[in-house]
Order: sequence, then structure tokens, then C-alpha cells
Amino acid sequence: MPSFTPLRRLLMAAALALPLAGCNTILLNAPGDIARQQGNLIIVSTLLMLIIIVPVIALTLFFAWRYRAANKDATYKPDWDHSLQLELVIWAAPLLIIIALGAITWISTHTLDPYRPLDRIAEGRPVPEGTEPLVVEVVALDWKWLFLYPEQGIATVNELAAPVDRPILFKLTSSTVMNAFYVPALAGMIYTMPGMQTELNAVMSTPGDYEGFSSNYSGAGFSGMRFRFHALDQGGFDEWVTTVRAGGKLDREAYLVLEKPSEREPAQHFGQVEGGLYEAILNRCVDPRRMCMHEMMAIDAGNGPGRSGMEGLEQRRTGDLRGRRYVQSAMCASTDAPAPGLTTALYRNSP
Repeated sequence: MPSFTPLRRLLMAAALALPLAGCNTILLNAPGDIARQQGNLIIVSTLLMLIIIVPVIALTLFFAWRYRAANKDATYKPDWDHSLQLELVIWAAPLLIIIALGAITWISTHTLDPYRPLDRIAEGRPVPEGTEPLVVEVVALDWKWLFLYPEQGIATVNELAAPVDRPILFKLTSSTVMNAFYVPALAGMIYTMPGMQTELNAVMSTPGDYEGFSSNYSGAGFSGMRFRFHALDQGGFDEWVTTVRAGGKLDREAYLVLEKPSEREPAQHFGQVEGGLYEAILNRCVDPRRMCMHEMMAIDAGNGPGRSGMEGLEQRRTGDLRGRRYVQSAMCASTDAPAPGLTTALYRNSP
């Protein structure tokens, strides 16, 4: 067995650590203001915990060396079992750390609430008065990301762009399973769920090209569910919008094709978007034969259609009403229904 001198061991450790020099520490030094505050929170919390961890590790090593069997000079007190002063130190220090962490957690939980509109775009730079956020509607598909810009009337797949120093309001949902939207340079992750909408407020302070991805496993194509986020100045963003407007139209039929599972899709541009598409995705009624969730919930809120309501629905089904949809749904029964919990299949004329 070769013998390793301390110098050789040190050189070997340095060689093993050398590849870490190329690691991207964007999580702790993010260009986005929300992500930067979250990174600072991680650092502060870690340092506070190290106040306890470092002395405990050091004292453990010291006691093991100081009271080793070979050290005959160490004080030997086999009957010692309590010290009030030592108990105060042991319990007071962790208690103070917990109080500090609790205060920081409470403040940061409210300050960095993803639903909370931004009041600043960077430290010492409040949001200019009258500035409206850029609204981006995000849909997690299998296995790609769809971004809709209602203000610009465009949509993209696996490509996101926004101007720097302008707040961004993300409205997020999913087409099938739960995913997690995450751009480390911009803000923390936020989950997307079918039939539900979550929100994320964020802002980017530095132009650049950043990566976004899904941070929640969602099936076979999960590893390729990535997109590029372009942080641009206002002029660059306007040019990007002009480029996207040269794309095709995203209507309901095109969306139903796009919704089908596919992996590692290249970026796609849509210069026109059918009105109300995001609301239809959110309410799970892009297919015109399905009832929207908000319609189902409205009926449920009224204790179901009841016998008279069913007769009205049947008349509407057989009447000459165009553009109605087919639906199959379990409805709650009202007081005049034949039986509580009745499962009813409702039909509406297809266009």
C-alpha cells in the first residue's frame, strides 16, 4: 500500500474539488430579484444553523481527543451528571436560533409569496407607478411547455421571453398531470395542476438567456421538458414578438393536436391565438363536446339540476340549439331528484 503524505493528500483533495469550479451558482446569485432574495434566505438560514452545527462538531472531535484512553491527564469524574450553566448554554443557543429562523421564515413567507404582486424590481428600485405586469399564461403539456401572451395575442412552445425590469405575472395550469414550473434565474418553482390555476409574480433584472424546466417528474419525457427563457430589453422583446407573429394560428383544433404526448419538441411560434383558449384549457373543455368545469361547479352549487332541471336540459339537447357540447358528468341530486347521488349523463348538440 503506498503511503500518502499530508501534502499529497491535500493535492488530491484539491484535484477532486477542481471540477466544482465550473459549477453554476445561479441559485445563490440569481439575476432575478425574487430568486436572489430566495438565495439570500438560503444563505442566511444555513449560516444560522452553522452557529450550532460547527461548535457541536468541533467539541465532539475535541472531547474524543481530550478524553481518549491514552490521556492520563484528563479530569476523570465518573459521578458527574449535571451542570446548570452547561444546560443553559445547551438549550438557550438552539432556542435563540429557532426564534431567529422562525422570524425570518414568517417575514419571507409573506414577502416572497408567489401570489403577491411585486412592489420592487430590484433592491432600492420600486416598481414604477402605473406599470402593468406582463401576463403570461403557462400550460404544462406532455412533455413540453405552452406559453400564451394575451396582451400580444401570441403563443410559443418551449420558448419564453420577457422584458427586463418589468414585472411578470404567470398564470399556470396543466393539461394532464401535475408538473412544476422552474426558472432558477427568475424565481422559485411553482406547481401546475390540471383544472386549477396557480400564480407566480417575478421580475428579471439582467438581460440574458436562461434555462427553465419541469422540476416534478411527470412521465417518460420528463427529462426533455425544458425551455429557454430570453430576458430582453424592451426593443429586443418587441422584435421577438414580431418574429413570433409570423407563425401560424393556435386554435382549439391545433391545441388538441399539440396536446398529444411528444418528447423534446423544438420551439414553435403561433402568431394568432383563438380567444378564450386558456380559459378552455383551465376548465378542461377545449374539446367542444365537453362541459366546462365552471359550468359543472355552478350546477353542483345549485344542488344539481333536479328532475325539472333534467327536463330542461333534455329539451335543450333535442332542440335546435347550435354550438352546444356533449358532456358526461356525475351530478349532485336536488330535493326533487328521484334518488340522492344520481349519476346522470348529459348530452348537448355538437357543432
